[in-house]
Amino acid sequence: MRTLPISRRAVLAGTAAAAASLPLSQGRAQAAATPAKSGYRWRNVVQGGTGFITGVLFHPSVRGLAYLRTDIGGAYRWDDRADRWIPLTDHLGWDDWNLLGVEAMAVDPAHPNRVYLSLGAYTQSWAGNGAVLRSDDRGTTWKRTDLSVQLGANEDGRGCGERLLVDPRDSDTVWLGTRHDGLLKSTDRGATWQAVSFPAAPSATGQGVTLLVAAGRSVYAGWGDSDGTSANLYRTSDGATWEAVPGQPAGTAAKVPIRAAYDRHTRELYVTYANAPGPNGQSDGSVHKLRTTSGKWTEVTPVKPGGTTADGSADSFGYGGVAVDARRPGTLVVSTNNRWSLVDTLYRTTDGGRTWTSLKDTAVLDVSETPYLKWGADEPKFGWWIQAVGLDPFDSRNIVYGTGATLYGTRDLKHFAPRIRGVEEASVRQLISPPTGRAHLLSGCGDIGVMYHQRLTASPARGMASNPVFGTSTGLSLATAEPSYVVRAGWGDHGNGASSDDGGETWTPFKTQPAPARSAPGPIATNADASVLLWSFGTANPAYRSTDNGATWTEIPTFPKGAAPVADPLDPTRCYAFDTTTGTLFASTDSGRTFTARATGLSSGDTEFQLAAAPGRTGDLWLSLKGNGLYRSTDGGAAFTRVSSCHAAHTLGFGKAARGASYPALYMVGATDAITAVHRSDDEAKTWTRINDDRHQWGWTGAAITGDPRVYGRVYIATNGRGVQYGEPA
Repeated sequence: MRTLPISRRAVLAGTAAAAASLPLSQGRAQAAATPAKSGYRWRNVVQGGTGFITGVLFHPSVRGLAYLRTDIGGAYRWDDRADRWIPLTDHLGWDDWNLLGVEAMAVDPAHPNRVYLSLGAYTQSWAGNGAVLRSDDRGTTWKRTDLSVQLGANEDGRGCGERLLVDPRDSDTVWLGTRHDGLLKSTDRGATWQAVSFPAAPSATGQGVTLLVAAGRSVYAGWGDSDGTSANLYRTSDGATWEAVPGQPAGTAAKVPIRAAYDRHTRELYVTYANAPGPNGQSDGSVHKLRTTSGKWTEVTPVKPGGTTADGSADSFGYGGVAVDARRPGTLVVSTNNRWSLVDTLYRTTDGGRTWTSLKDTAVLDVSETPYLKWGADEPKFGWWIQAVGLDPFDSRNIVYGTGATLYGTRDLKHFAPRIRGVEEASVRQLISPPTGRAHLLSGCGDIGVMYHQRLTASPARGMASNPVFGTSTGLSLATAEPSYVVRAGWGDHGNGASSDDGGETWTPFKTQPAPARSAPGPIATNADASVLLWSFGTANPAYRSTDNGATWTEIPTFPKGAAPVADPLDPTRCYAFDTTTGTLFASTDSGRTFTARATGLSSGDTEFQLAAAPGRTGDLWLSLKGNGLYRSTDGGAAFTRVSSCHAAHTLGFGKAARGASYPALYMVGATDAITAVHRSDDEAKTWTRINDDRHQWGWTGAAITGDPRVYGRVYIATNGRGVQYGEPA
């Protein structure tokens, strides 16, 4: 599973030149229930991982110390006593959204408290440059150096690496491999960086340096842009000059070195290869070892890709992760990757690769703590997109491996279970907090569809909403007068829309769906009394209407294409939509049959807006227009007035009113001064109180926010990579 980001067409604000060493006042996000400085206590709604684990790294000299990285959800440190992961990058704020993608990690074997992160999710021009964080206290506090180059933690090749390494000869020297800008070196522990001479020329579109690994006192670098004849593995023994490793195995020049690990007992370097960087697109791969003392190469591939399976499918895959046992010579594990037909596995050897055992073949999987991993089937799969593998240097049977959706672990080589407590990586799109029922929250996400959270502190017992199972959710709506009725839309293999009569516990697919639903399922809404459904299908298609719970659909010619339908909370005949192309508010007074233009001249051309209707009122609309501010209409959209108390509004929601107040509490991600933050207002937006602080920011939070209609002060925030955050007054 890939956690898909929401594309942000903006360059990072305030990105400094290379070598600008900036201290951070923020520390790590506190575990579970530590109050923020704002007086709010922030926690994750537990989903159970839900994203691609791209790297896991045990510290070689400290028992129980490990780090984990993700493609869009930041980095974590393992707390062995609490048996959970501690987030380390929640301090990164709105303008630094691109830095929630972690390209690589490094630890210093000689100084256990030092850890380094290279950050940057995308290499496109709109994403801004990368950065390096360095810490002397295991990530509790950080110092930051902004780079003049870009990194690609959520692009192809994000499971390669690590691309960051502390030099084995000198702890002050740190190496950083980039995708398009060659090899960088720091001699002051990451404070400043300089490009160094490297034998291979970087490509504007390639992978560049795919891995850095120490083998004794030498450093090896994998190169992902070989032309099929040149070398793709280089080394330096003096830290100054690099050379191609001699005698590289036949057939590997056209492949990408994915990962490497060094057995200090046998002085052998193991390298995994694939014909594409992954995680997708790999169909061939191999495993080789180099005896560094003699230069001899030996192929030790467990199973060669090729041939067909019993059902006639091609058995194609590459090799990804590799981890060497620090205590037992010749003992290591490697992973297959992109093996969809027979499912990916870990192979383990105790004799240096002469013989291998597939751990999947005898594995007993227990996903009771994260039921969504069954993906609507009877049994979970061992995993896919396995490029991150870790082997505890103090316990030969303690193995962890990352997948596209979680981190699995075993302590006996047979029983596997998610080892994911504390990690949440979902890209959240929609949130509903029902006024009644067993669940206080329903969430709609990228890749994992809709979840029904009967408890905020445990992964949903029913897993993902099924019948049908969605990949990415595109719409979620509740009938305010009939709150047990909920509808959802999204990308599914067996239908793209469904309804629920029990508040989202169980679902029934629509009997039919409009033709555009197969190619462009978009936002969906039910009116107040659940008698009408409105479904939008992007700017190229008309919207559709149903009055029989999805049994039949009729086109709505007057609905603005691509707009998100919004139902009036009290009057079932009223519905609204905002046309971003023209900056026009459209309204319907005949239950969505026809829409007419009302207020015009509002901001246009920006797709990241939100129209919200205040609960318990008719025609009370709030329009968030990003940097153009917040607007309100009390006459059903005939006219809007700008709210003077804030100058930027990205998303707005409502919750239970404060004691003595007659209007619902307002929650907003926006700006009342220079900082984009989370705010609450108890007086209809006359004044605002910031309720998050600098340690709790979570990058981009512009998709959705909602208060709880039953609990004053409780708020749920959708993040793009850190799941659902919820806060309550401490």
